[in-house]
Amino acid sequence: MGFIKEIMKNRQLYTLAIPGIVFLALFSYIPMFGHLIAFERFQPVKGIWGSEWVGLDNFKFFFGSQDWLRVTFNTVYLNALFLIFGIGIALLLAILINEATSTLLKKISQSLIFLPYFISWLVVSLMIMAFMSTDGLLNQWLGQLGISEVNWYQNAKLWPIILTLVYVWKFSGYYSVIFMAAIVGISNEYYESARIDGATRLQQILHITIPSIRSVIVVLLLLGVGRIFFGDFGMIYGIIGDNSILFPTTDVIDTYSFRALRQLGNFGMSSAVVLYQSIMGIAAILIFNKIAKKIDPESRLF
Repeated sequence: MGFIKEIMKNRQLYTLAIPGIVFLALFSYIPMFGHLIAFERFQPVKGIWGSEWVGLDNFKFFFGSQDWLRVTFNTVYLNALFLIFGIGIALLLAILINEATSTLLKKISQSLIFLPYFISWLVVSLMIMAFMSTDGLLNQWLGQLGISEVNWYQNAKLWPIILTLVYVWKFSGYYSVIFMAAIVGISNEYYESARIDGATRLQQILHITIPSIRSVIVVLLLLGVGRIFFGDFGMIYGIIGDNSILFPTTDVIDTYSFRALRQLGNFGMSSAVVLYQSIMGIAAILIFNKIAKKIDPESRLF
């Protein structure tokens, strides 16, 4: 009865939420039945309910090789780099733009750093190829400095750094807008009191600005940790493609499962990899949320 009363009392708000609930159900919950394919020898002709049930065989195929350790490590390692440097640089940019006294400079800076977010990964991959190919701009500059050219697409060790730089360039503007919105909401009274007490701008940033937006930082970290086992397929495959020389440091769970489906046509094994990825993602966000709850109870997701 309490639930019905709640619905009737706020029926207008719940009515507004119906499109979002329907969208979430159609594209997030109903597709979860597809995870059954991970336990089947799936054949599209027979469908999910008619395919042969094979239990954990698809998981044995994945975990029976050393590939699962490599792609899991690459996924977590690259996402950790993206998360730390992406949010860190975005926070720094937001603070620097907020400290600017010129309104025109603020608007121009926001537009310039936010622009890369709208560029597709396909265009970015072409830009990187033009810049880092054997006869690309970067090697031409190195030649002018008397440094021998580098075959970037043959050196796997360099690509975690390269991908991190590309990610920061593309997404730091997006995250900085979120931080700037939080910074704008900080009362000027705090800064005025700090100035009266003789605090410098750096001290105001360290003791007022950053602590005041701590909850926003933690929430973004939580959301990032929740996807730490999900590689950015568009980014990795768009830039790396099928270059097997770079796989030791760039092959992530998403690209691995895609190749398993494309090359082997094995729907069951690909689904098993994705299910493993989802379970690990849930575990990661539960653990980090518990840690965040102990540090700052108001910053947790649930």
